[in-house]
Amino acid sequence: MQSLREVRPKEAAGVAEVARAAQAAGASHAPAPRAAALVLDGGGREVTRAVQGPPGTPTCEALAAAAAGAALRGSTVLLNLEPLPEAASELARGGARRVIIGARNPLTHLSGLGVQRLLDRGVDAVVLGDVASGRDRLDVKNAIKQSLDANEALFHRAATGRPFSILKYAMTLDGKIAASTGHSAWVSSPASRQRVYEARAESNAVIVGGNTVREDDPKLTTRRADGNQPVRIVMSRTLDLPEEAALWDTGVAPTIVMTQRGTRADFQARLRAKGVEVVEFTFVTPEAVADYCYQRGFLQLFWECGGGLAAPAIAAGVIHKCMAFIAPKIIGGVFAPSPVGELGFVEMTQAVQLVEPAYEAVGQDLFVTGYLPSSGGLWELHDRLQKPQAPGPALEEVEFYKTWDPFGDLSNFSPHAVTLPIEGREAEGEREWRTVESFYQAHKYACVDGPAARALVEEIWRAESPEDAAKVGRRAQKADPGLVRPDWDAAKLEVMERALEAKFRRHAKPRQILLSTCAANAYCEIIEASPHDYFWGVGLDRTGKNWLGVLLMAVRDRLAQDASSAR
Repeated sequence: MQSLREVRPKEAAGVAEVARAAQAAGASHAPAPRAAALVLDGGGREVTRAVQGPPGTPTCEALAAAAAGAALRGSTVLLNLEPLPEAASELARGGARRVIIGARNPLTHLSGLGVQRLLDRGVDAVVLGDVASGRDRLDVKNAIKQSLDANEALFHRAATGRPFSILKYAMTLDGKIAASTGHSAWVSSPASRQRVYEARAESNAVIVGGNTVREDDPKLTTRRADGNQPVRIVMSRTLDLPEEAALWDTGVAPTIVMTQRGTRADFQARLRAKGVEVVEFTFVTPEAVADYCYQRGFLQLFWECGGGLAAPAIAAGVIHKCMAFIAPKIIGGVFAPSPVGELGFVEMTQAVQLVEPAYEAVGQDLFVTGYLPSSGGLWELHDRLQKPQAPGPALEEVEFYKTWDPFGDLSNFSPHAVTLPIEGREAEGEREWRTVESFYQAHKYACVDGPAARALVEEIWRAESPEDAAKVGRRAQKADPGLVRPDWDAAKLEVMERALEAKFRRHAKPRQILLSTCAANAYCEIIEASPHDYFWGVGLDRTGKNWLGVLLMAVRDRLAQDASSAR
């Protein structure tokens, strides 16, 4: 590993700068790993920079390499996050001389692969976070810290096995979140509320309890017309919830109600009729909800609940970070609620101590953040992830869901294009579809006469990311089911299989991953581990049909047979 003395202060500052750029762009698309790149020529002058877009779009390294062109040769590339192996190869092919990285990828199955690819291709790769002595240099320490901050959700997910959970509240100077009557609008300043909207936009889900719905009737949106709108999650054991509530309007953002199995089946049916998803647990607890959200692939959860839910969430170790806005107001009231309910502590020495606390003035409020013991803080998480992992047992089944999972290239959302014609419009020739998901969503509206269906096909084809394609396809299907081709239930399996076949025959890396699940000494069952999809996946209770896994195994068998015949 190269000595940190050879990393110039300007280069360390550049790593910190790209980390901030990656973090700032985080709310512009669904929560995902955040990365940015800065290319410097031999004299240390900027050539170009790039920020990672939504999942499924070109990497920041690919964007920077394309923009730099011939100027990439002999350059130094600054990154906040270790590149994926394919992205590292692009930098090496372009002739980059050095690559300085703020932090390794925290995901165990990816950590170190990009660095090794660079070293194998003769590129001098430096990871600031690998060298403990780097913290002795303030400029390097700041670059590492900024790199960790940019992906704090990813580091927490990798280290804790749960989504990164933030507890947010606003309270008066005397520690109240509302008056004794329950009135709470508004405790904090407009500037503080804007910060809350930004944090929501960076989250996969906002979580509240039933009391918040009854008392406040919140919308829990980002107040933005575009960008990510998080799922609104309501936890309620009794389902003692109003028939009409702002959260039941799923046209602005999706809503999930999480409850105990069998509770108020009639009310559940009415919620589902409004488009609200209902998930039943044997016991609905903060741990169960966090674990479910992890299975669903969520990176960040934003808890905006009252003290009655905040206390058990903290006690269970679910909350990793606190965001508190303290307003210069005094409301008083013996029965006025506080942000955290009973934790069972009887002495001040038992108080939960925040790690790495930070303080900032936001408007007229004091903004305090810090990590809870369930996190330990970013430095501790980083050091924990540097330790080598023991090899796991031999696999009898392979699970995948999100693209960053170990077998994520099996996902429809992986960034692997397919070239296929639109069904019913074969005379127009083949088209390049960004992902399998894009092809699949567009074919809900193929073979349908009329300008509306044709326009949807084109909009989905143009969608920049698979998430965007899925949003367009699903939203239109919900808003106007009559636009969907009448034979879709019968045709969708064939459409999906055709796209999967094209993907794995065209792309070597996903094909290698797929074939690795039927090596000579193992024949793994492939499982799409979606906790909420009972058709393509196995669902929460694993009773789903797993049709995506079934189709992948069929494609795998054909590929394996072809490979055997070619020998």
